Amino acid sequence: METKENKMGTMAEGKLLATMAIPMMISMLLQALYNVVDSYFVSRVSQDAFNALSLAFPLQSLMIGLGAGTGLGVNALISRSLGEKCKDMADRVANTGVVLFALCAALFAVIGFTCSAPFFRTQTDVAAIVEAGTVYCTICLGFSFGIFFQFCFERFLQATGRTSLSMITQITGAVINIVLDPILIFGYFGLPAMGVKGAAIATVAGQIISAALGLFINVRYNQDISLNVREMRFRVDITKEVYKIAFPSILMQCVGSFLVYGMNQILLTFSTVATAVYGAYFKLQSFIFMPVFGLNNAMVPIISYNYGARRADRVKKTIRLSVLTAVGIMLAGAFLFEVFPAPLLRIFDADAAMLRDGVPAFRIIATSYLFAGFCIIAGSVFQAIGNPMHSLIVSICRQIVVLLPAAYLLSLTRRLELVWLSYPIAEIFSLILSVYFLRKTFTMMHEQFGE
Repeated sequence: METKENKMGTMAEGKLLATMAIPMMISMLLQALYNVVDSYFVSRVSQDAFNALSLAFPLQSLMIGLGAGTGLGVNALISRSLGEKCKDMADRVANTGVVLFALCAALFAVIGFTCSAPFFRTQTDVAAIVEAGTVYCTICLGFSFGIFFQFCFERFLQATGRTSLSMITQITGAVINIVLDPILIFGYFGLPAMGVKGAAIATVAGQIISAALGLFINVRYNQDISLNVREMRFRVDITKEVYKIAFPSILMQCVGSFLVYGMNQILLTFSTVATAVYGAYFKLQSFIFMPVFGLNNAMVPIISYNYGARRADRVKKTIRLSVLTAVGIMLAGAFLFEVFPAPLLRIFDADAAMLRDGVPAFRIIATSYLFAGFCIIAGSVFQAIGNPMHSLIVSICRQIVVLLPAAYLLSLTRRLELVWLSYPIAEIFSLILSVYFLRKTFTMMHEQFGE
């Protein structure tokens, strides 16, 4: 079925990227805010409760990785189909996508209800941390249908260029979580104080409401795809195409989860303060990385659409603008971590020991930001135009081949500050590989387009 030209094929590249990316960057900043708000309030409960959220990160990261990866595959395939003027295919992808996200939610519900306690017992024998972490993960993973369908309906809007509407759903979920956090954690308005359990319930409530709003907006305002319950079924051919794109991203997130798990084990040989520093860093770095990921989410459908339409000039200009923007954001982030590490740590009620270990950690890790912006954009470019294995290779080499072994070897010196050097070391290696693969990708694209 023929459709009129989407704005992703006609609007000036700079204006297009700005109009799509700015709403997504704002919404991703709000996502980062409510992640930090969770930890901010929980850190007021106890350091054990704060550590529980830090140690929960690998499991949550796996869940988010599966959702974001599946969303990336669905997003790119819908955009590519629309670029090729095939709305019927875009509809099939969207309806199959709903089923895939439902299956993801079912998988993590099982993991949440059965594996949360054993997971924490592999990391620590501190009973308070195990108890708090088990409660938090059981709720967040057990009721993960909210976050998976939030991913689903947001990605449909992003794939068709409606990033402002996608922002509305994300802001709604973030605001609900932020409002509910203190009420449920500390027990305001006559409710019982639930601590970590309250933080988990607030998170899940925000996700479920955001997902419901996303479904409504798609049905009411997204004319580029048609959702139909009778068409929502598992399609092997589309599933293969989705996960051909998504698998490297999902595997990269699994690798990232393994990295965090491994780093926590290394840091626990120093102290629980070291893991608290690492947890605080991960919460705060999301304020820098989330806008870049929002930029990525806007860039991918633009590149996929124009790649499908065989418009190499628009693809390359979008990439160039994205790289410049991402590098600028990361430089601003490096400045904040270098100049204000102590005030950032005090957000989480840091004591003298946490400040002693955290200030040098923040400053050393921040040097890696000088290279990270380019590497992040390059990885998404590989995924958007059909070279996802390049992203996977770079990610595995950075995190498993370089970063984690470097951290372990540096930990043998028994100087905690040296462990953090593993981050800039790994990022330099990632930069070299990313440049190499990006050149290969451009060569391949020119050959395919006969240029």
